[in-house]
Amino acid sequence: MTQQIIRGNDALPNHEDIRDLLIDLVDHLDALVAYWDVNQVCVFVNQAYRDWFGKGRSDLIGTTMRELLGALCEKNLPYIEGALAGEKQVFEREIPGADGGVRHSLASYIPHIVDGRVRGIFVHVADVEPLKKLERELKKAKEKAEAMATHDFLTGLPNRVLLRDRLSQALAAAKRTEDVLAVMSVDIDNFKRVNDTHGHGEGDRFLVEVASRLRQSAREYDTVARFGGDEIILLVSRTTPAEVEDFAVRVLRAVRQPFNVGESIVLPALSVGIALYPQHGQTPDALVASSDRALYAAKKSGRDRFEIAQ
Repeated sequence: MTQQIIRGNDALPNHEDIRDLLIDLVDHLDALVAYWDVNQVCVFVNQAYRDWFGKGRSDLIGTTMRELLGALCEKNLPYIEGALAGEKQVFEREIPGADGGVRHSLASYIPHIVDGRVRGIFVHVADVEPLKKLERELKKAKEKAEAMATHDFLTGLPNRVLLRDRLSQALAAAKRTEDVLAVMSVDIDNFKRVNDTHGHGEGDRFLVEVASRLRQSAREYDTVARFGGDEIILLVSRTTPAEVEDFAVRVLRAVRQPFNVGESIVLPALSVGIALYPQHGQTPDALVASSDRALYAAKKSGRDRFEIAQ
């Protein structure tokens, strides 16, 4: 025999109870829920509006969207008009908070259509700030990982990987335009003495300073890269042989400024070797090799000077 469970009518919620239950439900949602009529006048909002705007249901019913949103209403106007025209609108927006901060939100405007006519707009706005924060953190992590893969951790200069890429691109451009391209190998004179006398910490600080001076001397579209140890490569595009020589003189002069290392004052000096495209090489490896040979010629000739490849 099947057992039947009989409930009394008094156990069933009435319409008023259901209404109160639904209002209680939407009041506990961590999202904005509202209904606005065709005149953009508020008919209902949940209590999340108090947290987001500092105004509760009793404050907002009977007010307009413009009164609530202020200047933000102009940004929302295309979506409001779209919903009143019968099209669902979904969009992201920033909402100023009552605390002076900004919330990133995902808004949905859903037209309320009865008998083919739009009677109002159902509004649902979710807080996506945690997702935006995660997105920003992931972007920073990605940028940091990319920087670590392509830049020297000490000086912040591009490393060999990025230098090769930029040199390949610069060569391709120079072949098209028949411009002169210069690769300058730079070595810090007596860098080992700085390390041995003052320690590697001061040596690192000295290297960072020289790298900074080289970067400030270069043009915006040139590349200053750390090739290894105290050797730095300068890639100079869209130039002429005369301009390269003038640039080398300026670099030597800019770096040769006093710098405090420990208790001492040091005048940094450089040896520079220069190779020009196309006469000294037509590939990245050939140009770097030519500039490296010129660098050793500069060192052999007394340092604190530049030599052009033969």
